[in-house]
Amino acid sequence: MKKTDLYHNAHLIVSAIRILEHLKKVPPAVDDVCEMLSFSSEHGHLLCNKLKEMGIIDIVSGAYGSKLYIRNYSIIETIPMGEEDTSLKDELKKFADSRKELQGRIESIKSKHDRKKKDLFAELDRQLKSKIDNKR
Repeated sequence: MKKTDLYHNAHLIVSAIRILEHLKKVPPAVDDVCEMLSFSSEHGHLLCNKLKEMGIIDIVSGAYGSKLYIRNYSIIETIPMGEEDTSLKDELKKFADSRKELQGRIESIKSKHDRKKKDLFAELDRQLKSKIDNKR
């Protein structure tokens, strides 16, 4: 049975960082760790961001991409064993909800813009008709 709790995944990620750093002599990228552990890229990024928030690892972006560094691995022992990872489904649901909210705001702005445009053309049409009537 595959362990999917945060405690075990944190140990796997820190171990993968150490091994890849030893093999390649440079800090690994998130995708390198994901490939080694057979994690999806999305799941690996989610876990690495969570570990960064906890202060276990650092993600440093530079000219050669984002690299992973071990910051304080002993914090892993404070994670309760058996605590489930934040499900990717939960994260996708949050993202979808935020996209719906953003789409609603975009529609609101678009409708305001269309209303202003319609009013402007109506005003221009009224002014044009008034000038034509004045010329007659």
